[in-house]
Amino acid sequence: MRKRISVNLNVKFMIVLLLSCSLLTSCWDRMEIEERAVVLGISIDTADKDAEAREDEISHLRGKYPAPKQELIQLSVQIALPGRIPLGPGEGGGSGQSEQETVWVLDVVGHTVDDAMMNLQQQISGKLFFGHLRVIVVSEEFARKGLQNLNDYLHRNAEVRRMAWLMVSKGKAKNHMQAAPKLERVPALYLASTLDDAVKQGKFPSNYIGTFWSNSSKKGQEGFLPYIKIMKGDNVEISGMAFFKGAKLVGVTKPFEIAGYLVIKGISPAGYRGIIHLGDDSQVVTIHATNRESDIKVEIKNGIPHFTITALTEINVEEKNTDTIPINHSKILEEIARENEHSVKQLLIGLVQKTQKKESDIFGFGELVRARKPSYWNSHVKSAEQWSEIYKNVTFEFRVTSKVRRIGMKAE
Repeated sequence: MRKRISVNLNVKFMIVLLLSCSLLTSCWDRMEIEERAVVLGISIDTADKDAEAREDEISHLRGKYPAPKQELIQLSVQIALPGRIPLGPGEGGGSGQSEQETVWVLDVVGHTVDDAMMNLQQQISGKLFFGHLRVIVVSEEFARKGLQNLNDYLHRNAEVRRMAWLMVSKGKAKNHMQAAPKLERVPALYLASTLDDAVKQGKFPSNYIGTFWSNSSKKGQEGFLPYIKIMKGDNVEISGMAFFKGAKLVGVTKPFEIAGYLVIKGISPAGYRGIIHLGDDSQVVTIHATNRESDIKVEIKNGIPHFTITALTEINVEEKNTDTIPINHSKILEEIARENEHSVKQLLIGLVQKTQKKESDIFGFGELVRARKPSYWNSHVKSAEQWSEIYKNVTFEFRVTSKVRRIGMKAE
């Protein structure tokens, strides 16, 4: 009897052991870092007319296996060079190391993003790895034709992080891959840090590629992206917000209109400065916004949503152009606050009207209607396409309050 029990226990133990061994698969998809081609940045432009003649027969044969009937794209990538990127403050100086290139820029053409990637992979030995991809730059021309193909490709690639930046470039996007900024040895990292710092300083909303995809998929909201351009010296300027209708770019704001978006959304810290005229135009005061708060209410008037936006901005006085302005006087401070309220209100009206004209609700007013007026949404709206039509005609009321918090000190 004891022998039978012992045999049964041994059999059960062996079964458990065999089942456990099947789970010990180790790193089945392991790949050595030396075998990877680490992609840090990607840019996409529309290709030139003669690009098809330069395309190699990698994914299809001319006349045998027809290519997709759409315009060719030009794809450029920044690939990190092994051992060239500094890992800490102690690296990058001396021995001529700072003179060495840190990235390898390659460009190919293709009919789709995946087609271009296949053509690129044919030129390099290591497998393309997107786990460290920080920025994707697309040209304005490409964005106006639609980002459907790009979004689909990036969505399906599990290596692409949702914290990467997707941005629209004025002019050729490829130029951003070839730029050599003075403050950073890796151009892609310079682009990413520029936008990250803008978010911290209150100059741009936190809007990574994952946020863009999320907003674009909502029925009552459209997506937007940073709009950038290269200046002299290869530095980059955030020149506005590129706003979309569906997957197509439909408009671009001015740089200062970014502040209007941040006011409506109540995003702090505030980081923009403004100019206030007192009395005649000869008296000017520069103010710096430090904090923003907002509240949005919606009601249905005459069958159309009506939004009441209440905004508070706190400001500091940074500079005055003449000593004749009695900055310590309460009436002057009240005038500064009043003039700022008027300026901010006009800014908000202009920005909202610009998006209404293009039927692009980047603020999420439609989502507010869905949440707070579900019966109206279900009976009158129902879809993203219908909300785009209604958004053109919705009405707004803006109530702006400004408070002067600090006027600075002056030594007597």
